[in-house]
Amino acid sequence: MPSGIERVREIKRLRTRRKKVAKLIARGKAGTMDKDEVVRKLKRLTPGADVIIEREGFK
Repeated sequence: MPSGIERVREIKRLRTRRKKVAKLIARGKAGTMDKDEVVRKLKRLTPGADVIIEREGFK
């Protein structure tokens, strides 16, 4: 039996994903991570990756 309300778990997943996306974008812009690697990880992390990649100018 899963613990917690589904909506609460969904919000937690969303917040965690936003933090990870922000960290990846920061690393890509700072140059500490290859931009191709950032793109690959973003696509794997979130369904809205294409919009984020376009907005941040990684392509």
